[in-house]
Amino acid sequence: MGADESTQQDEAWRAVLLGTDPRFRRRMLLKFLPSPPRCKICAAPFRGAGGPLMRLIGKEPWDKNPKYCGSCFNMLTAHHGGAEIPCSLLFADVRGSTTLAEEIGPAKFRARMDRFFDRAARVLIDFDAIVDKFAGDEVIGIFIPALAGQAHAARAVAAARGVLKSLAHDTDTRELPVGVGVHTGVAFVGAVGSGAHTELTALGDPVNVTARLASAAAAGEILVTVAAARAAGLDESDLEHRELDLKGKSESTSVVVLRA
Repeated sequence: MGADESTQQDEAWRAVLLGTDPRFRRRMLLKFLPSPPRCKICAAPFRGAGGPLMRLIGKEPWDKNPKYCGSCFNMLTAHHGGAEIPCSLLFADVRGSTTLAEEIGPAKFRARMDRFFDRAARVLIDFDAIVDKFAGDEVIGIFIPALAGQAHAARAVAAARGVLKSLAHDTDTRELPVGVGVHTGVAFVGAVGSGAHTELTALGDPVNVTARLASAAAAGEILVTVAAARAAGLDESDLEHRELDLKGKSESTSVVVLRA
């Protein structure tokens, strides 16, 4: 790929991620069609009344990676790349999952984690996030301007509260000790990997910071960096503040604490 072609592809990705590409604005409409699970890029429903309609236009689950519809996955593989953009990130982590698995046994632990992933993913989609991945005992959401608008930090904070509230209202998940981290910054968002292993994900320091926040959050806590809190328009005057020494960071990280 020549330099000019590479630059054009980067700009095309930037337009998609920032929401200036009109082709991806339809996601805001597709998310209202029933029902989950959905394509993690365009929100096309795979089940319910909307599922058959989506299949007619090539948006059925891709057989090698059912997290995406065939149409979007073809886009990812055909236009491999991404761009550095402002975005917000959310990590929700089950604290003490190793001990919990030992206490309740593998079958019950798997069922409880499946329920956690399902409820958390539904909330993230409702708040216009890309559900990045389920990694071990945590779920990751990416809030980009194309989907969450310029108020992506506020959407991420609202989603964090929504995740804890949703878990608390479910008998299978209300006892799960979940901590959440939210951060805003400039990250690389795009397609990584190859073939069936291609993923739309975020990379960079903001991702690492958010992961560390979730690990530092106690059960029922949401740790929000001051940068994200201010971008979200939170009133910090009545909130608890902490200075955290996060692994890999040379300086302490200022956060505010929200609770379920």
